[in-house]
Amino acid sequence: MSGPTLLRFVFSRSATPSRCLRNLHSSNKLAQRPDFPKILPKAPGEALRKDVARVPTTANDFKAYSEEDKKKLSTHFNYTPAQLAAIEAGEAAIDPKDLAEQATMREDSFAFEYYDDFATIHPVIDKPVRAPEENYDPKMRYKNEDEIAEDFVKFIEEMPEDATRLDYMKFTDNLRLTVGKEEAERNPVSSLAPAIPKGLESLKQPGIGKPGEVEVDPAMKRLMRQTGFSLDEIRRFRVKNLVVHRVVNQTRMGKIQSIYYLTVAGNMRGLLGIGEGKSTEAEDARRQAHYAAIRNVQPIPRYEDRTIFGDVKVKMGAVELELMTRPPGFGIRCQDKIFEMCRCAGISDLAARVTRSRNPMNTIKATFKALLSQRIPDEVARGLGKKLVDVRKVYYGGNV
Repeated sequence: MSGPTLLRFVFSRSATPSRCLRNLHSSNKLAQRPDFPKILPKAPGEALRKDVARVPTTANDFKAYSEEDKKKLSTHFNYTPAQLAAIEAGEAAIDPKDLAEQATMREDSFAFEYYDDFATIHPVIDKPVRAPEENYDPKMRYKNEDEIAEDFVKFIEEMPEDATRLDYMKFTDNLRLTVGKEEAERNPVSSLAPAIPKGLESLKQPGIGKPGEVEVDPAMKRLMRQTGFSLDEIRRFRVKNLVVHRVVNQTRMGKIQSIYYLTVAGNMRGLLGIGEGKSTEAEDARRQAHYAAIRNVQPIPRYEDRTIFGDVKVKMGAVELELMTRPPGFGIRCQDKIFEMCRCAGISDLAARVTRSRNPMNTIKATFKALLSQRIPDEVARGLGKKLVDVRKVYYGGNV
C-alpha cells in the first residue's frame, strides 16, 4: 500500500455509522403527580363525630308532657291555649316508636359531619328567604312634609292622657315614610345577596373592614397584650430615635450591613423606656426599637412632677454622668440626648454633666440607669426606721 493510499484509508470516514453504547436518558415515562389528591370513600360511620357517644334512641326517651310541664309552659313561657292544644294533638298523632327510629344517627356515607339546628336558616350556606314579588310597588314614593306633619297631628290627637315615652317610641317605630303598599316598605323585594353574619371571621377577606376602621398589625396586637396599653395610649407616647448608624458584621460570606436604631419612648407623665433594633431594612430596625422602647417602659420618680430627687452619679463603661436637681423654672440644661429623654419622661427642671467619654449609646443607658437609681425620701426614712412628714404641706394646709 503506497503512502497517499494509506493516508486516505486512515483519514477516511467509516462506512458504518457510530452508535451510542449507553443510553444517557431513560426512555421510561416519568410518573406524573396527579393534580388532585385521591379521595378514598369513607367507611360506614367514619363521617360521624368521634367525640359523640353512639347511644341508641328508644321510645322511652320521648316522654309526654305532664300537667306540671304544661303549667310551666303557660306560666313561664306564655304559651297560649291554642299552642298547648297543638302540642297535645302532635303527641297524639305521632308514635314515639317512629321518633325513635327516625332520630337515630345515620351511619351511611351521606351522613352530616356536623350537628346543627335545621330549623334556622344559615345566611351563607342555605338559600336565602326573599320577599315575594307581590311586595313590589312601582308607584311607591316618599311622603312630603305635609303628610308627615299630618301623621304627627293624628298621633297627638289620639294620644292618651297618661302618655309616656314608650308611646312615642312605638309611634316612631311604626311611622311610615312612604305612600303605597305597606309590605313594600316593611319587607321590600331585594336582589342583593345577604350580608355575612357576625362571628364568621374565616370568611372575611383580609384588609377589608368597616369604613374608617384601622387594621392593627399582629406585632402591635402582641405589644398591646404584653404591656396592657391600649392602641390610643401607645399612639400618645412620645418617641425619639436618638442613635441611628450603619453597622457591619464580617462573616465567611462577606460583610453583612445592617441599620442600628436606639429609641427612647415615654408618656411625658413619668414613664420612660429605651429600646434597640437592628435589621438589614431601616424600617424594620426602627419598628423593632420603637416596640422595644414601649415594652421596656419603667416608672421614673419625679419630685413635684418636674425634677429628680437629689443628685445622682452613675458610671456606664467609660461614661461618667451626674444628674442634678434644679428649682422651678430652671429648664433642662444638658446635651441633646439627655434633653430628649427628660422630655419623654416629663421632667422640666434638670442639669446634667457628662465627663470622660461621651459615647451616645452609653450616655443614654447611663441616663436611664441614673433616673431609676434615685434615692426617694420614703425609702431613706424606711431604712432609718423613721416616719417621713412633708412639713410644707402641713404648714401651707396642703396647698403645696
